Amino acid sequence: MKTLAIMVHEAWLSTLAAGFMSQTQSKQRLFDFSDILFRHFCWIEGIMIEEGESYNYDRDSIPIKVERLSVILQNIIQRLNQIDLQLIGLNHTLGSRISSDLHYMREVLAHLPDEKVEAFGMQRKLPSVLLSEEATDALTIFLFEESYKEYELILIYNYLQAHSDDATLNKTFQILIEESFFHLKQFGDMMAQMGILGIPRLVPHEVYQVADLETFLLAGIDEEKAAKEECRKLSQAVASNSPQLAKFFDFINNQEDYHIELMKRALDYYKAKQHG
Repeated sequence: MKTLAIMVHEAWLSTLAAGFMSQTQSKQRLFDFSDILFRHFCWIEGIMIEEGESYNYDRDSIPIKVERLSVILQNIIQRLNQIDLQLIGLNHTLGSRISSDLHYMREVLAHLPDEKVEAFGMQRKLPSVLLSEEATDALTIFLFEESYKEYELILIYNYLQAHSDDATLNKTFQILIEESFFHLKQFGDMMAQMGILGIPRLVPHEVYQVADLETFLLAGIDEEKAAKEECRKLSQAVASNSPQLAKFFDFINNQEDYHIELMKRALDYYKAKQHG
């Protein structure tokens, strides 16, 4: 089961990366399929928890650098074929559902139009945006750091949700997962446009296997405040050259305010529950 989870994890990230690479209507289809694969990953994780099987979110490196979209699409199809072969030990209902999804995805992926991929050209420019070298450097660093942070948060909150039966906390975790997915897709698209696309690095076990939720939430609030400050700095750095890009980072910055509020509510709720 652990092998199956790793394979689905890698297929999810590969498909998400392919969505970043695409500049046609295929993009949304690839994002939809990556979302489905993430759900598969969560369902398999749930079975491992039910069966008391220890696991983590380790995975192998995922090569994605291609010149044509068709190359990574074929790679994803191969990954889905391998996952299908691993479904034999899964319970009939879930195994049939995942297998059916994989069959449809393979059919669609095989007929998506080919595209030239510009996501690895290292041009470090956004369409219709002229930035100074300093602003470009700041944006580059921000995108690498924040894309990793959002991937990390998805795994953290997913792990916490999977191991919690508290409906109130799980509601908050789900909102934060969805918000991190939105941010990750925004940042990944920008990275692809700038020719600096990459897969986020592996997240260490101790980051998501949270031993003390109260301490984690307190640290998380501070981290969100730091992210707000980085968004503010970046907005200022690009404002003179691109007011629209500055407004985008203000938009992200303001969303972090609600994340902080959600985490504060979760912290208060958890502390009251622990000491109630």
